[in-house]
Amino acid sequence: MASGRNGFQKGPNIRTSSSFKSKLPSSSSSSSLRRSSPGSLAAGADAVSGRVRVAVRLRPQNVEELEADADFADCVELQPELKRLKLRKNNWDSDTYEFDEVLTEYASQKRVYEVVAKPVVESVLEGYNGTVMAYGQTGTGKTYTLGRLGDEDTSARGIMVRSLEDIFSNLFQQTDSVTVSYLQLYMETIQDLLNPANDNISIVEDQKTGDVSLPGATVVEIRDQQSFLELLRIGEAHRFAANTKLNTESSRSHAILMVQVRRSVFGRETEFTSEHDGSANGVNNFKPPIIRKGKLVVVDLAGSERIHKSGSEGHTLVEAKSINLSLSALGKCINALAEHSAHVPVRDSKLTRLLKDSFGGTSRTSLVITIGPSPRHRAETASTILFGQRAMKVENMLKIKEEFDYKSLSKRLEIQLDRLTAENERRLKAYEDEVERIRLEAQKRISETERDSAEALREEKMKCQMDYMESIKQLEEKMLKQQKHASNGFNGTSHAAEGGMPSSNEEVSELKKLLQNEVQQRKAAEEEIKNLKDRLLKSMKPEPAGGNAEAYNLQKMLEEERQQKKKLEEELIALRSQLSHLNLEASQTSSCPDGSRMGNGFVGLDSVSSLRHLQFKDGSDGERPSISNLHEKVGLHKILSLLESDDPNVRIHAVKVVANLAAEEANQGKIVEAGGLSSLLMLLRSYEDETIRRIAAGAVANLAMNEFNQELIMAQGGIGLLAMTASDAEDPQTLRMVAGAIANLCGNDKLQTRLRSEGGIKALLGMVRSRHPDVLSQVARGIANFAKCESRAVTQGTKYGRSLLIEDGTLPWIVQNANNEASLIRRHVELALCHLAQHEVNAKDLISGGALWELVRISRDCSRDDIRALACRTLTSSPTFVAELRRLRIDV
Repeated sequence: MASGRNGFQKGPNIRTSSSFKSKLPSSSSSSSLRRSSPGSLAAGADAVSGRVRVAVRLRPQNVEELEADADFADCVELQPELKRLKLRKNNWDSDTYEFDEVLTEYASQKRVYEVVAKPVVESVLEGYNGTVMAYGQTGTGKTYTLGRLGDEDTSARGIMVRSLEDIFSNLFQQTDSVTVSYLQLYMETIQDLLNPANDNISIVEDQKTGDVSLPGATVVEIRDQQSFLELLRIGEAHRFAANTKLNTESSRSHAILMVQVRRSVFGRETEFTSEHDGSANGVNNFKPPIIRKGKLVVVDLAGSERIHKSGSEGHTLVEAKSINLSLSALGKCINALAEHSAHVPVRDSKLTRLLKDSFGGTSRTSLVITIGPSPRHRAETASTILFGQRAMKVENMLKIKEEFDYKSLSKRLEIQLDRLTAENERRLKAYEDEVERIRLEAQKRISETERDSAEALREEKMKCQMDYMESIKQLEEKMLKQQKHASNGFNGTSHAAEGGMPSSNEEVSELKKLLQNEVQQRKAAEEEIKNLKDRLLKSMKPEPAGGNAEAYNLQKMLEEERQQKKKLEEELIALRSQLSHLNLEASQTSSCPDGSRMGNGFVGLDSVSSLRHLQFKDGSDGERPSISNLHEKVGLHKILSLLESDDPNVRIHAVKVVANLAAEEANQGKIVEAGGLSSLLMLLRSYEDETIRRIAAGAVANLAMNEFNQELIMAQGGIGLLAMTASDAEDPQTLRMVAGAIANLCGNDKLQTRLRSEGGIKALLGMVRSRHPDVLSQVARGIANFAKCESRAVTQGTKYGRSLLIEDGTLPWIVQNANNEASLIRRHVELALCHLAQHEVNAKDLISGGALWELVRISRDCSRDDIRALACRTLTSSPTFVAELRRLRIDV
């Protein structure tokens, strides 16, 4: 069987793995932990007791032990079925100890994870804090158990890798998130393994809750297992290790991995009544979703060792002493907690302060102690076993952390409001269309009825007129006949009387009857027309009891639509009131103070109109000359001489005048010829006044815009003075001026090697501690200028080998800020990254440092067309990048 690091052998798993169950019913599994009420959400309101779980793991014999201890029996005898361990005192006597789990030398990495870490990971996913820690002598397999990456053999993966696999498998990418910080405690100093420049991180303790946090540590959000493995590789590359007699790669620092898990809890809150339910009650009864926050801490302690066995000397000896002191402080805290002492000395070491929550706090803690079989190290093995026995007596009070997700609720309510608004607009449009259709139909029917009525009236009128004209014609004919009879005379002949002719009186009466009949017929026609008009008006009115049924139905539909519109308007008012109330609550519960931003000017310094305490002889009216021609009236040499004045006010105003004069290109040559550059550098060297150094640095930055002046600045040791000022200053404006001056010098091809050798790049990186956006912008500009000059030198064939920027450690900062929120910083960093990628010798460093992903993002999402095209051209022209992209199956 092959032997892994620290002597672990990769053999078959001889025992079925089981969950690491507690002997206490209250903490037997993560599902039995009581949770706080979602209404109160008070973290710790319902706390439960949970004992520290301890497992012991035996390392197999390595090659040296097989040869040296061949004639001796192992000092450790394991009884895994009884969860016991026997430590031999001599050949006839031994001590017996019981643990929560006993893991033999044949136990697989998977079984170790399921026994030790899996219950803790499940608790973290439920909203609790969890800690997994390894303790033991140097060379007994702590780093193998926790931090093994398993690149060659996936079965050898350690607890760190397997924990994140379990976490990712239980998260939703849309709602949940995971952030990671990787640190090391070296020589009582907390250092950032993901950003080595951040080498002195302070511990902050909340006075109310007692929670311990590291606000200065780098926090990286990860989305998949591959990105987490890349972070672990970066961190392991920066961790301190040394070769001792006990281990070829002995860890000289305590490694701490912090994983923050944020999960949205589904099913705990009342969901929307229905996706299509628009009632006001469905909105008012909705409760916000719940967010659970869990923190997983994985601690790989440095191994305890005895100096005469490890052979530590020099600096390694100092490291060993620091490690033993911190482990001793941890042991004292464990003893105090196990004995229920009133005082626990947690402040004796930074290690105990960091693990305050893990022992005696609110975290669910699992401890794996690693031991070796060799009888030569029996004393160290016994000490490790006793440490584990005392740790089993420590009780923690587990507390869940939950809070309302007001932002998610607000977003969902906005979606619901938009949906109801769109539905209301749709219904309103349908209502208006229906009203218009009914109006047009009614108008059409009215016009048709009016046309039919007019036609009937016209026909009736024509008929009456024809009858009237016929009657008049008949009356005229009768009148003519009467006139003829009258003209013939009345001679009394009997023949006329006997002929039967009617008399005139009878004819008149007959005519009167005809006229009366015509009048009656006309009145009847007018009455019929009036009845027709009444019937037409009645047909336009609703008649439920037998009238026009269709018109009544239309009127009823219109009334229903009016009621529905009123109901929708009431729902919209309720939704807007709910949304405004929730936004008010969210703003009251979570405040995000934002630091004030300073000005973004660079060249312009404080406006100066005159020099205090100066008397001008050529001004008869008493007015002082302007800054633009001040050196002509007073004399530049006289102004420069005032830089050495004993009066601080005169000196400050003089340097302001020189700085403003240096902002104009026409004055720069005169200032340099008069010795102004030397005077300004003298001020940087000799004066500690922050105002003078800030203005002098700004004047040097203005002069550094000229190529000839840049060489003079370098020749007079200016870069060293600027670097010294950068390391001493804390004022962001001073750092901005210094960074701007160095950034201008970085753009000179001739000064690259000397600039780097005199600490210019290190000074730029040092100034990122300010975190002020204006300072970071100048730092990014300087790095971009340096990278551009390097790229030009490589193209011309005057430079070979790795980039000086990469050698000085700027790559992690470049990758970290490649997607900075500030557009100016992001643009410079993207440009610097593209220039570095143009040199093939830098490709492997860029891939291992995570820069390849940023290059792919720049080639797709950069707002600048020229930078985006440069990134695409660089990725496709580099054989190393092309091979890696093909392996990852990424298309550019």
